[in-house]
Amino acid sequence: MDRRSVILELAQRDGRVMVDALAEELGVSSHTVRRDLNALCEETKLRRLHGGAEFIDGSANMPYAARSVLNFDAKQRIARTVAGMVFDGATVFISIGTTPALVARALAEKEALTVITNNLNAAMALSENSANRIILPGGEMRLPDRDFLNEEAISVFSAYRADFGIFGVGGIDVDGSLLDFHEPEVRAREQIRANSRTSVLVADHSKFGRRAAAVGGTLAEADAVVLDRRPDAPFGALVEPLRDRVRVAGNAGAVA
Repeated sequence: MDRRSVILELAQRDGRVMVDALAEELGVSSHTVRRDLNALCEETKLRRLHGGAEFIDGSANMPYAARSVLNFDAKQRIARTVAGMVFDGATVFISIGTTPALVARALAEKEALTVITNNLNAAMALSENSANRIILPGGEMRLPDRDFLNEEAISVFSAYRADFGIFGVGGIDVDGSLLDFHEPEVRAREQIRANSRTSVLVADHSKFGRRAAAVGGTLAEADAVVLDRRPDAPFGALVEPLRDRVRVAGNAGAVA
């Protein structure tokens, strides 16, 4: 991950970053850090503060390219863990989002999957294997995300029953409610969960406490929750009752 992506990830995690602390952590000069912060502010990803910068309100969704590099290593660990749960020949739903797209890439070694998805990035990641069957909805594609969120994209998940339904989320509220940025995202996600024998929520640590306007479903309704690490307080209490339904990527066991 490049230096500016690291800065952006730290700002998203902590709310703000300071020049001197970044210079020490990254092993570069304060001048270099200021130049990076200026560039990120020009891209409207950060807002300048005296001595540093703050992350721009998490209630606004970030561009796909920026989201695709945030917490990349964590998302890859999640993807590998989920891939280990899926068997050859399975029918799999895959939702929109950067983490589900990485799960699709991790599934490339599986054989004879039937994949129903409204995420073109996921479909392309699995299209190299001609033994896979890939089903996409029609209609207009959203750019630059390369996904579909029209009525057909939502209803396609009601026409199939999947062994695994893999879905991401925009944010997780303090009461465990699942949040997204648009109401159709919630409906598609809930349809995936309802028509899956095993529903799998994938979420890196930045999703806990991240705000978004559309609400639907709860953390406790997923059959499996795959995280990169245990969430900090107050969100840790949401995980405790789920016990063996929660998997921490990279760990052999479940969260106790």
